[in-house]
Amino acid sequence: MRARDKPTVNALRATLAALDNAEAVPVDDADQRDSALEHAPVGAGATDVARRELSERQVAEVVRAEAVERLEAAEGLTAPAQADHVTRLRAEAAVLFRLLEEHPSA
Repeated sequence: MRARDKPTVNALRATLAALDNAEAVPVDDADQRDSALEHAPVGAGATDVARRELSERQVAEVVRAEAVERLEAAEGLTAPAQADHVTRLRAEAAVLFRLLEEHPSA
């Protein structure tokens, strides 16, 4: 990332954010407590819920989905003025597909 390779940095940042979102516990699962005020948990960390742990296969699925999303977005951009954006999206997708090739999972 220090080389300022923008497509790589952008792809990795967005994919890390997608992975972070995938690890989040759905609100329905996290909020199964009694909703009465007198039963509300009190104190630091009282409402914290452990995040989900993704398997290698799930991580690979998120990475693949991010790459495919970029390719689909690039296909949708047809105006000549968007050529730079298309090139960037395809470069980001290539970075993600390369990661999947280097680290195959189940």
